[in-house]
Amino acid sequence: MPGTNLIVPVVLWGKHAPTHCISSVYLSRDQKTLVTGCYDGQICIWGVQPETLKMIPKCLLVGHTAPVTCLSRASIIQDNNYIVSSSEAGEMCTWDLVDGKCRESVKLTQIHTNIQAYHMCNSEDLRLFCNGYYAEILIMDPFSLEILFSLSSKMNPDWISALHVLRPSSRKDDVVLAISITGTVKVWSLLGHENKQSEPIYENESKQIRCLNALSLNCCAYNQRTVLIVCAKYCQIYDAGDFSVLCSIQAPRGERWMSGDFLAPDRVLVWSTEGKGYLYRLPANSVPDHKGFHGPTVDHDSPVLFGILAHPDNKLLSCPPAMRLILTSVGGKQRRLLLRGDSAGVVSIWNVDDAALPTLPNMPSHAPVVMTSLDMAWAEMNPSPVGILDQLHHPDEPEIKLTASIYLLAANRLVVGREDGSIVIVNATHTVQLQLLHGSHQQLDDWPPHQLLLGHNGRVNCLLYPHHVHQRYDRAHLVSGGIDFAVCLWDLFSGALLHRFCVHAGEITQLIVPPYNCSTRIQKCVCSVASDHSVTLLSLAERKCVTLASRHLFPVVTIKWRPADDFMVVGCSDGTVYVWQMETGHLDRVLHGMIAEEVLAACDETVADDLGGSLAVGTTDLQGLANPAVHFFRGLRHRNLTAMRAATQRGLAALAGPGHAGSAGPLAEPARARRAQLTVQGFRSNPADPESHILFFDIEGLIVELLSEEYSAMSPASLEAAGLITSEYMKVAALTQSASPDATKRISDFFGRVKDKAGDMERILKEKDKHGILAKMKEGAETMQTKLQAKAEQLKGHLEVKDDPNQSKRQRPKDVTLAEPPHTMEIAQILISLLHAWGLNPDLDRVCESKLGLLRPMVPVCFGVVSRHGHMAVQLPTRVLEWADAYAAAPDDPVLVNSDLPPELLRQEKLTRLFTSKLHWELSTTLTTNHLLSIVALANTLKSMRNAGFVPEQEVARRLHRPSTRSSSWAGDEEREEQLAAQQVHIKQGWALLITLHCVLLPETVVAAGSKSFKRPQVEMLARRWQHHCIEVRDAAQALLLAELGRLGPKGRKTLVDNWAQYLPLYTHTESINPHAAPKEPVEKQEEEFEEEEEEIVRKPSSLAELKRKQTTAVVLLGVIGSEFGQDITSEGAAGNKRRKDADSRKSSVVEGFTLSASNNLARLTALALTHLLLAPPCPRLPAYTPLRRAAVDLLGRGFTVWEPYLDVSHVLLGLLELCSDADKLVPSMTYGLPLTPQADSCRTARQALTLIATARPAAFITTMAREVARCAAAAAGGAAPAQALQRGRAEVLRGIELLIDRMHAEVAELLVEVMDIILHCVDQSHLKSKGLNEVFPAICRYNQVSHCPATRRIAVGSHTGQLAMYELRAGRCQSLAAHAGPVTACAFSPDGRYLVSYATADNRLSFWQSTAGMFGLGAAQTRCVKCYSTAPMADVARLNPARLARLVWANSRTVTLMLADGSETRFNI
Repeated sequence: MPGTNLIVPVVLWGKHAPTHCISSVYLSRDQKTLVTGCYDGQICIWGVQPETLKMIPKCLLVGHTAPVTCLSRASIIQDNNYIVSSSEAGEMCTWDLVDGKCRESVKLTQIHTNIQAYHMCNSEDLRLFCNGYYAEILIMDPFSLEILFSLSSKMNPDWISALHVLRPSSRKDDVVLAISITGTVKVWSLLGHENKQSEPIYENESKQIRCLNALSLNCCAYNQRTVLIVCAKYCQIYDAGDFSVLCSIQAPRGERWMSGDFLAPDRVLVWSTEGKGYLYRLPANSVPDHKGFHGPTVDHDSPVLFGILAHPDNKLLSCPPAMRLILTSVGGKQRRLLLRGDSAGVVSIWNVDDAALPTLPNMPSHAPVVMTSLDMAWAEMNPSPVGILDQLHHPDEPEIKLTASIYLLAANRLVVGREDGSIVIVNATHTVQLQLLHGSHQQLDDWPPHQLLLGHNGRVNCLLYPHHVHQRYDRAHLVSGGIDFAVCLWDLFSGALLHRFCVHAGEITQLIVPPYNCSTRIQKCVCSVASDHSVTLLSLAERKCVTLASRHLFPVVTIKWRPADDFMVVGCSDGTVYVWQMETGHLDRVLHGMIAEEVLAACDETVADDLGGSLAVGTTDLQGLANPAVHFFRGLRHRNLTAMRAATQRGLAALAGPGHAGSAGPLAEPARARRAQLTVQGFRSNPADPESHILFFDIEGLIVELLSEEYSAMSPASLEAAGLITSEYMKVAALTQSASPDATKRISDFFGRVKDKAGDMERILKEKDKHGILAKMKEGAETMQTKLQAKAEQLKGHLEVKDDPNQSKRQRPKDVTLAEPPHTMEIAQILISLLHAWGLNPDLDRVCESKLGLLRPMVPVCFGVVSRHGHMAVQLPTRVLEWADAYAAAPDDPVLVNSDLPPELLRQEKLTRLFTSKLHWELSTTLTTNHLLSIVALANTLKSMRNAGFVPEQEVARRLHRPSTRSSSWAGDEEREEQLAAQQVHIKQGWALLITLHCVLLPETVVAAGSKSFKRPQVEMLARRWQHHCIEVRDAAQALLLAELGRLGPKGRKTLVDNWAQYLPLYTHTESINPHAAPKEPVEKQEEEFEEEEEEIVRKPSSLAELKRKQTTAVVLLGVIGSEFGQDITSEGAAGNKRRKDADSRKSSVVEGFTLSASNNLARLTALALTHLLLAPPCPRLPAYTPLRRAAVDLLGRGFTVWEPYLDVSHVLLGLLELCSDADKLVPSMTYGLPLTPQADSCRTARQALTLIATARPAAFITTMAREVARCAAAAAGGAAPAQALQRGRAEVLRGIELLIDRMHAEVAELLVEVMDIILHCVDQSHLKSKGLNEVFPAICRYNQVSHCPATRRIAVGSHTGQLAMYELRAGRCQSLAAHAGPVTACAFSPDGRYLVSYATADNRLSFWQSTAGMFGLGAAQTRCVKCYSTAPMADVARLNPARLARLVWANSRTVTLMLADGSETRFNI
């Protein structure tokens, strides 16, 4: 199952409803939601109409692996829609019923049989009281699923078979009443302050009664004086005081009791395994208020049956149904319902109140008020829900069910095995388009073409494409296993059956691939498992069976490998483990019990070590702490393999060894297989069902794939022209390195050539870039003709391409990409078409269809949500039945009504339009957030790809078109270029409109379209992705978050701030991010935590992990609100105010609490938290480069003007420089879309932050840097080592200063001396030996106040205060002269360097200075004023542009000319 990053699941259900054999039922308090759990582990959520009790299945929750035995509510709050489920495997989950997200899941060793939710005294919310196959009663928190405390027994400890919690009417405490399976009744009383520390908590009293294996225990709620205990054969009423039997009711013949409850002090309802409810009136001695209570049993007075609740047809059930008595109230009136869910998936409800009135002597039987099931709901659907291969189904023939499927990403083929033994191979994106989207393809006959493989008799059970799992297998091989005991080997491209292995004596149930480090013979094998409990290794190369392991007595459950010892370890369902030798097929030994478990665990260890070892560079001690990989895997062992893969991908390479990490350039994506942009998974709830299919669109995978294809088609020169990578940066970096003459020559030559020749750039890139994105950019700017020739040849050779066996899986041959747009584009097209909000803006819809090539959906799409722990919720197609009212209310489209479509298709079309425009956005906040993020990120990507669209002809033209660098070769080219350019403009506008709609206008538009319950995007989910490692997702999240915060307005933001302020972590200098956290947290948490989703704020965080998640979210959210909306409007020019703020934020800066008033500390705390995240040293809990740190860096930059008062500016700047120190390794610009290594990404963000800070507060930036430079110089003079950050970040500082001179000329002019200090510190002095300052750092020479004399190696700078600073580069010192009364306007050295002339408009003086060295250059040099002239005052008009006021130019060594801005020139002689 894919990770949680940003996945959009879409489900194609097919014509058959999933089997749903119900094992537990639950109805919410408000009667709007019914939940059923089934024996296959799925949970179905039904929408209920409280008045009529009509039920509609809405959503299926997938995550449990065993029958769901208990369902319980999680909160007393009415509209808090959470439930807790527990399964026979000990798994427990807390689900959000609105969007089906799994909030928390744990796996306990204890297995519950019953859970009662109860609101204890002194606790704010419900507690779960659980009993089951263990000797305690566990009290759990429903949200964190932690065990809070447990109740133990002193007397006869044994499994508890039933319990009941109640609060006695006269007392303040809670009483737990329980009975053990051996018939001991126990009573605990709880005061509500119990916790783990107060254990053990023993029972207050206990009594042995004659009642074994009780099924349920209920105390009469009306007077708490009688207790009903139900056993299978009889149920008994006990006196609650002394537990003596009052009366007993036998079960009807052939039935057994399941449970029961009191309806009144004298009436009970008991239900049986046949699914019937029996209503009894109790005898007088069992009714407490009666005078005969507790008296002897009277013969004629025994329990009387006065009503039965049963199905009229009385069908036999294959297993006992799940039943539950529910007390609810409707309109103030109490109503009691009996719920039943049976093995056929039918849910029935009886109204008990109707039946509870004793009637005439003849005993009536009451039928249920409502009955429904998934099959009935499916039958109501017309047309029935779409399946993935519906085009192969003829209406008049019986349908062939799909039984197995596999998706081959590289070839974009879907392989589906069917019930009749045939295997269909079809183009996956085309078949999905055919089922879901309108378009010209709907008119085609027999499209898409498919291939049939015939070779099995009877159902195909499993399929395997070994090449996907490991490259060592032949890419043409496909393996299938069937019900006919055979394993077939197919040639995928020719469709030939290569071999049929018939070695098993049962149907094939599973095909797997042995690990890559087995012996060479086994490497060519696949492993198959069959229902006769046998396992074989079949060699695909030798076409024979290598090993047949067939003496297992029980079904095979797990297969593990010990490649080093040549062992295959097979675990069976009874717990035995068989160890087989792979090469010889010899049974080595059979193990039982603990040893068996240990051996299986040991196999897992070796897997971990192999993976760890292959990544670690020469670490010998694999078990030791040296290798972080091993820890990762130990933590992950209990999760699925994908989690394991994700962890390796998460840049383990970077952790494995410093030598290893250093070599990968910053462009290198973390060493990981690329994520699949689309996965199609067959999905069935029960082995007997035909398969439904889930399409997982992985947004990040898709974006990476699109951009790689785009960039690989561009030469480095065009990449640089597009601003994706920069060589400017290299120049600045070169200045900080010392220049040996030949090095400078090399560098200057290099930059001279790099612009027009791609070759040299490539050499540099090759060294920097190991994963080969840029290596693919080999094609330079070839001319159009060679491209067209290539295309022509390719069209000829196109048909042979398919069978070329040695194409690597990733890189399709270059020319295929030109001929047909690769399937990445089709996948993107399908996804954007499904997510786009059609029908909100008709003009945009037309643009989407004509210019962008999007297609309208044909059916309301069933989306899903993937939550943590790999759990998933998928919508059922039957939820459209809920929308009948919305459907009726919507206006009809006259065009549709007059068309000759059959009525059911008309209805479907109208529903689809309603869905895309409105209902889609009313499903849940999670879906809204994920879908908006996805569509905005994808649209941004396509817009950045030189405006790609999905119209096929345009797209081919766009791909073939290379902006040619030379003059075009024939005339037809030019108008083609023009057409293309015009088209590109249209497409770009189209994408921009689409982005605006989803980013900014959607909520207003949907509400305007009549939506009552638009679900807004979740602010905290967006905040968590503020620095997502995929830059398109990052931009989308930032845009959406800012739009949403802007929409909330000052009041909304204020509430948001108040809500989250409590979670802001308080930092002192020593504390870590989470003061109470346990020290042994698994390392791998951090990176993932930040990617995770977050839920609404309803309650206090229940667990530490959640508190930590909340804290990280709070820091980011408050940081964003502070930096974007918190500024006082005075700093209008500052960065971060790129969007001019409107009037409301002018007020808001006061409301938000982000002001400088002493009363509110929020800005200070946020600033502290952000700086802590920037500067905290890396530790396991907060690694060096995480998205959280990147977010802190980014927000410090964006909101610098807000945080500045609370920051230690020099610390912050040095911290940022430290992050930037490796920037010269060619970190691409912010527009470069592919994910970078975390380090390069942090570096890029830090560079941006520095730029923002420098432009927002130039003075602070320059003075702080100058102070650091002085500190460095002092340290160097004192012989101490200078600060590292400043040394390593020199290039970055120079870049910042260049930028400031560029953008803020006047501000920098006031601090010129400081600027010169910084430049001279950062530029390596050796450059100034051979070249003038204007060559080395031309930007600073734009100032007339700066002059450099290469002859004497001196630099003069006139300052704002009237001082002249003289830098003597030889001696490495600086002296300062008081020259003028006001700012120095210009100064210049004479050509021979003997004189310096300076001029200031403030006092209208021009002075000549001469330096006299002491004897033979010994002693201090004296500089004195040799001559002074008064000049004419300057006209006021001319003073407007101080930078251009005056220039001084030496005509010869004795004469200087003063040129004023008004054009006048005056000469002065010395």
